[in-house]
Formats: sequence, C-alpha cells, structure tokens
Amino acid sequence: MAAGTLYTYPENWRAFKAQIAAQYSGARLKIANAPPAFTFGQTNRSPAFLSNFPLGKVPAYQGDDGFCLFESNAIAHYLSSDALRGSTPQASAQVLQWVSFADSEIIPPASAWVFPTLGIMQFNKQATEQAKEEVKRVLAVLNQHLNTRTFLVGERVSLADITVVCSLLWLYKQVLEPAFRQPYPNVTRWFVTCVNQPQFKTVLGEVKLCEKMAQFDAKKFAEMQPKKDTPTKKEKGGKEGGKQQQQQPQQEKKEKKKEEKKAAPAEEEMDECEAVLASEPKAKDPFAHLPKSSFVMDEFKRKYSNEDTLTVALPYFWDHFDREGFSIWYAEYRFPEELTQAFMSCNLITGMFQRLDKLRKNAFASVILFGANNDSCISGIWVFRGQDLAFTLSEDWQIDYESYTWRKLDVDSEECKTMVKEYFAWEGDFKHVGKAFNQGKIFK
Repeated sequence: MAAGTLYTYPENWRAFKAQIAAQYSGARLKIANAPPAFTFGQTNRSPAFLSNFPLGKVPAYQGDDGFCLFESNAIAHYLSSDALRGSTPQASAQVLQWVSFADSEIIPPASAWVFPTLGIMQFNKQATEQAKEEVKRVLAVLNQHLNTRTFLVGERVSLADITVVCSLLWLYKQVLEPAFRQPYPNVTRWFVTCVNQPQFKTVLGEVKLCEKMAQFDAKKFAEMQPKKDTPTKKEKGGKEGGKQQQQQPQQEKKEKKKEEKKAAPAEEEMDECEAVLASEPKAKDPFAHLPKSSFVMDEFKRKYSNEDTLTVALPYFWDHFDREGFSIWYAEYRFPEELTQAFMSCNLITGMFQRLDKLRKNAFASVILFGANNDSCISGIWVFRGQDLAFTLSEDWQIDYESYTWRKLDVDSEECKTMVKEYFAWEGDFKHVGKAFNQGKIFK
C-alpha cells in the first residue's frame, strides 16, 4: 500500500483527485499544503524540491520510500486501487478515456469561463460565450452517457468519476445555475451522488451547487493584480520640458528594460490560478511565545559541522546547553516491520527532514538506521527549543511525527549523556538497540 506526502496549496482541485483516490484505496497520504511544511512560491522553488520535481509545480508526491511523482493524474493513478483503475483491460481503457476527456474537453472551457468570475483572469466576452457553448457540448455528452448508468465506468466509483467530478467542481460551484444545468439532469444526479460519497466528502466537504451564475467583477480583478509603481505625471514645462523628456539618457532606458525583463520570469513561474488560490497570510512563528535563550543553536551546528564531534562539538554543547530553554528527546520508529531495503529506510528519514525544513532554526537531530535489509530499525536524538515536543506547535510539523514514539530525556541523567554522545558521534555500544549501526542522517 502506498504511503507518502502530497505537496500542494489549499483548495487545489488537481490535488483533490489524489486525495479522494487515497480515501478509497486506503493509501496513507499526508498533506503538506501550508507553511512551514510547504509554502507555495518558496518551497517549490527550493533546490531540494526541484531535485525531486524539476518543474517546481504542484501537486507533487513523495513516497515514504523516496519514490517521487508529479502530474496530478499520475499521482491519482498511483494512489488508486485496482478497482479504481479498472479491473479489466477494457475498464482500464475506459477510465483512461474519461481522464483524458476531462483534461482536453472540460478544463479548457471551464477555466475560460470560471477564472474571470474568481478575479483570476481578465474577462473576454467572446471567449466566455464560446466557453459556455463548449461546456454545453461536454455536459450533453456526459448526460447521454449517464442516461442508463450510475457511474461513468462499471457499477462503482472509479478514477474516471473522481477525475471528472474534480474537473467540474468549480463549474458547479460558480456558474452552473439551475436554469443552465436543467437540460442535463443525469449529469447533476451523478455529480451530487459522487460528492456525497463519504470518501469525496472527507476531502471536498459540503459541495453547495451554484444558485446564481457568478459574473466578472472588474473591481475584484483589479484587486487581484500585482501592484505596480504609479508612473510619475509629466511636468508642465512647454517645449523646454518636452525636450528634456526626449533627451532622457538611453542608458537609463536600457537599464529599465533590463529590470523589467528580470522581473518577468518570477511571474511566469506561477500561473494566474495558482497565484490567487495559493495566496496566504504570513505564518506566525510557532516559537514566538518562548523567552530568548542563551544557547545559540547555529553556533553549536557550526562546531558540529566543522570540528571534531567528541573533542569540540560535544563539550561545547554541554557547556552552553540551556536546560530551561531547550529539551532533548529520544524517538523510535513505530513500524520497524515495514522497513525493507536500507536505502528506502534512509529515504524515509530524509523525507521527514525535508518536510520539517522550517523547523531547522530551532532544532537539531541525529537519526540512525540500525541493522540490515529486512531487519532494521530507526531511532534518534532530537534537541528542540522549549520543553514540549515541537511538532505540536504547528499542524504542518505533524505529518511524520506520529510514526515515532517520543520520550523526553532527563538532561542530567547518565542515560541522556550517553545517548547524546553515541548518536551525535555515530559510534558506541547502542545497548538499547541491539542492532549494528548502518548509517545516520543529521537534521541541522
């Protein structure tokens, strides 16, 4: 069974496909859609993210075993069960047919019609009217197909239903008012049946059908646009003023053009829909309520990275450690029976570290894989700011931590000092483990 993390922004209908598929198949899917686990426009442009997902687009999926996928249909397919994909070659082909139909026939006109009503795109009357006609054609095809069917393929919900429902979602919520959808009763019956299935409802919540067709709002569109510097009004000065403006240095004009060209790519990386739906207020610092500590974590990390661990880094750690401002925890992976290949287990650790990127400033950890292929375990020592488990301070940090058991250590005990020494140095008896050291990962 698949298990991993889906990176996206909130209310991304493309991500809904994968989430609903996981609800049906039982795949263990964690959602990273808000800071600090995922900040759209930042996280997806980071080197670590781009190394796995070169396009920097979401949704993007990373399995606990390190397996990565981009493109929403591929992710949804991977997270589906055989029943959702189509249990026969014919059914499987039909599912693919409707998935392709959604992408090529529904999304283009739906976007052209709906986006202006959301303030995402400028209104174009001709394009909107054409989009309405194309939507009518699409609904007619679906209505005819569903005339004698409950679902698109077979007698149960399939990935075809999931994909097409998600593609129609904004149409039904924004513009398909009762009069417009009246000629297509089979489509609406099917749509309502699907969105009220428990698996759909868990992801989509209550879907309220449009009562009045949304219209383009010029004021809303203007508010959505990025602010630009207001050009300075021309000064009055007759011919003399005109000459001065005409004699503007060519170099200044060139520099201005260069600046405009430099600014353009940043806007192109995020399409209009993503830019609006992903916009969120700046997240608060989860540690803001804690008093300032005398222990400078960054200085210790520099010592650990550049100096000998046993003779320099460890003495520095204990000499400067703030017992009131920081705490030390022992973590142990709860499902060692699921660990198979060593490289996959290491990817599990690395994936967790990547999802906790925003925690690095206030934490340090050494996590070790012990044993060999098909006979291993994972445990580690974590140092956090504050006296409580840091993961509880933010929902976005709780994606992986429940897969571990956590025990706060007494910083003055011999047990704590021994474990800190062994885990930080990656050497020692590790008597509490009972397996040989394989390899380790540092979170810093």
